[in-house]
Amino acid sequence: MSEKRPHSLKEVEFEPLGPVFPSPSDWRDQFLYHLLVDRFNDGGRSEPYRPDLPRNRDDAAGEVWQGGTLKGITEKLDYISDLGCTAVWLSPIFKNRIELDTYHGYGIQNYLEIDPRFGSEEDLRGLVQEAHKTGIRVILDVVLNHTGDNWAYPGDDVYYYWKGVRFPFGFWREVGEVEPSLKRAGCKLQIGNFCLREEGEGQGAGVELASEDAVWPREFQNQDWYRRKGRIRNWDDFPETRDGDFCSLKELDTSNPEVLSALIDSFKRWIAVADVDGYRLDAAKHIEESSTAIFCNAIREYAQSIGKKNFFLFGEVVGGDLFIDQYIGRNVRLPGTNERFPSLDAALDFPLWSVLEPVIKGFENPAVLRQRYDRFRDLYADHGRAGTYFVTFVDNHDQIGRSPTARFLHNDSYQKQAVLAVGYLLTSLGIPCIYYGTEQGFDGGGDGDKYIRECMFGGDWGAFGTTGHHFFNQDHHLYQEISRIAGIRAEEPALRYGRQYFREISGNGTDFGHPIDGHCTLAYSRILDDAEILMALNLDAAPRSDFVTVDRNLTPAGREMTNLLDKKRRVEVASADGRSAVEVPLEGHEMAMLKLA
Repeated sequence: MSEKRPHSLKEVEFEPLGPVFPSPSDWRDQFLYHLLVDRFNDGGRSEPYRPDLPRNRDDAAGEVWQGGTLKGITEKLDYISDLGCTAVWLSPIFKNRIELDTYHGYGIQNYLEIDPRFGSEEDLRGLVQEAHKTGIRVILDVVLNHTGDNWAYPGDDVYYYWKGVRFPFGFWREVGEVEPSLKRAGCKLQIGNFCLREEGEGQGAGVELASEDAVWPREFQNQDWYRRKGRIRNWDDFPETRDGDFCSLKELDTSNPEVLSALIDSFKRWIAVADVDGYRLDAAKHIEESSTAIFCNAIREYAQSIGKKNFFLFGEVVGGDLFIDQYIGRNVRLPGTNERFPSLDAALDFPLWSVLEPVIKGFENPAVLRQRYDRFRDLYADHGRAGTYFVTFVDNHDQIGRSPTARFLHNDSYQKQAVLAVGYLLTSLGIPCIYYGTEQGFDGGGDGDKYIRECMFGGDWGAFGTTGHHFFNQDHHLYQEISRIAGIRAEEPALRYGRQYFREISGNGTDFGHPIDGHCTLAYSRILDDAEILMALNLDAAPRSDFVTVDRNLTPAGREMTNLLDKKRRVEVASADGRSAVEVPLEGHEMAMLKLA
């Protein structure tokens, strides 16, 4: 493959640069680490954070680029690996408009180039190669439904969605001073860094656009590739939520086969160039289900053709279980056919996210959690395998539908609850994912996304209101406890593949039932073949010692169970009214993982 940066998809080659790293046989074996590239590590050398530091950051700093790089991530692969994570999910790394503060990466201006603020194509390859040596897979965040703010409606006015009307195209945005050469090229007026042309002028009118102008590759400079229906007003109204623009970001017409083909080729290239292992599809609910399926199958087949037989494709589908079910497995029907097609391998588990935090914190009856898993029995014939379809999380970068936006530990004085939450992800159905900083107790929250996007390296937007001090503390108690649970998960197949059953509890060893309030022992088993592992989480700040039922055939009375988190602690399995049960003493917000000795 040529090292020359392509400007058109006609110049793109799809032959891998070298041997490809094989896919994992089952993504349930993985533990994902999600980070924002700009906010993770800049490669500098700052002092470690101390609790006595002044809260001196400027509130405006969180809205601008902070300087995190791909090389910075490469430097911290051991930190990620030692936590127990085996895959890293990066926020979008493709080139954004140079004049805008889209530090998050979701305003793509060039699909074929790495944003120079993050580094280079060579830096990405270096990161992936080093990650693979460490046993870590790399997943890239990709955006299919919209590009950046690369063009404007006439007059650079704000247009809003209105009854599906398609509005006229205005002009391509350009960067730079209005010099004589630009005036000769047709620039009529400069507003800020933007060069305005009269409507209809620009690409297609014999004017050459520079690499910082408009959108690339060149194929995306077709005005008819965009829906052009204005900004979304009602995010719950269909088809507005699919066809409208994401604020100033411009919606692509993914129903157009040429657009979809261009997106497929753009992202096939990055597998060939960098040997990445998976894609997370942003805003999948804003794309036609059939278009998502076509994209996923094309990428999946290309990856298989070069030796990546289980390339991971998961998506952001915000909705309930029935809605998500339309996008995963073989549940997508292409228009005009009755044939079902595979689409996403998995979706982010928003239904779990919506209930897990209040349950862990004791604000919600655990029944809502149990009832959620009961629905799996209706949707999936093998509910143990249902975990294949979900990437589970408790913190994330984009808290859709929550106000204020806040991390799990925001205004929470009980830090050990974060261990219970991440511990639940690591021991329940699904592919667990931790958001950077959770393992360091980050507690940001406020009226915007910036408050949950603190810098791990400190910079001008460090956690806890500080600046200039990093948070890569591997001795932090949360880091240590999460790492310990992740290590046990890696050794126990039942925690990755097993069926899941919620267990009844009793305070006296006689009267059993499911918990009816939030201050309780939350208990559940993972069962695989003849192995049962019992998890018991004390959701109360005070000590508890409840009796918990287990499977009487797999875990019979008279045997002992060992706490895998502290092998010196054992409990005896007793017979209670025809059941097998164990008494599990727990300190406040403590977790136990019990298996037959």
